[in-house]
Amino acid sequence: MASLLTLKKMQQLIWVLIYGGLLTLVLGVSVQRTDDALGWSMVAGGAVLALIGVGLVFARARLKAD
Repeated sequence: MASLLTLKKMQQLIWVLIYGGLLTLVLGVSVQRTDDALGWSMVAGGAVLALIGVGLVFARARLKAD
């Protein structure tokens, strides 16, 4: 059981992680053309953030409001 405020904050965090991760991933692909190491770091970091966001979507689906 979670309060409505907690669920709202969790939903905001989920979308920030997903969209921020995907944006970082795409920017990493474009940076990779000039700096391979930095590009791969950005791609990996963005992918991890997006996957954490997706995982939180499933965790959020299991929570119920008080």
